[in-house]
Amino acid sequence: MKVVILCGGYGTRIRDVADDIPKPMIPVGGLPILWHVMKYYAHWGQSDFVLCLGYKGQAIKDFFLNYEAHTRDFTLHLSAARSIEYHSAHSEADWQVTLADTGVDAMTGARVKRVQKYVADQDNFMLTYGDGVGDVDLKKLMQFHKSHGKILTVTGVRPPGRFGELMSDDNGVVTEFNEKPQATAGRISGGFFVCRKELFHYLDDREDLVFEQEPMRRLVADRQMMVYEHDGFWQPMDTYRDYMLLNRLAEEKRAPWIVW
Repeated sequence: MKVVILCGGYGTRIRDVADDIPKPMIPVGGLPILWHVMKYYAHWGQSDFVLCLGYKGQAIKDFFLNYEAHTRDFTLHLSAARSIEYHSAHSEADWQVTLADTGVDAMTGARVKRVQKYVADQDNFMLTYGDGVGDVDLKKLMQFHKSHGKILTVTGVRPPGRFGELMSDDNGVVTEFNEKPQATAGRISGGFFVCRKELFHYLDDREDLVFEQEPMRRLVADRQMMVYEHDGFWQPMDTYRDYMLLNRLAEEKRAPWIVW
């Protein structure tokens, strides 16, 4: 099943981090958050990607065109032949990555429509964002999607709490502190969509078509959208605090999404 990843929006600029790169290229543990998203899907056997590029998309193209140099140790022999000797290895040899320019100013609905030709042979495909991670069970997600037969499955997550959560005993002694716990009530869309090909009947090429607005409202009206409930970890990178949290989790080897 192909995985379409939205990588083209201007997004929220993160101070001192994302001035000259698109948000999916912001590093977590030394590699772009987009790479983490792709590694997570590949862990579940989904390694055929279609990247919807837009704002500063050339940075994403350059990363994959020079993937070996970005991910492996190497020795460069500065002779006339300029040969390169790679020393380390990576496990992404089975990845297929289609990099599609979908327009600098296009909104999410238009971007998905513009890659239709790259998923035309698929009855179902996956869709997500290039700037958020989670520990969603993708096998169960796909099974759920195929079981109900509707056009779109959205993963409903509990958003991270804005403030730290304290737990204490009867004497007021703090027994647990969670910096950004998941909320205990209410859900939002966390991406991690699974789509039937009929989704494209709800999309068109208008630059201002926002997938999360008109198309999803029409799907709801037609009773063609189902929610897969995920109560585990989910975290977007929208602020500098998010950036610091994700990097700290990776550094301390406590990142729930790093399962490879």
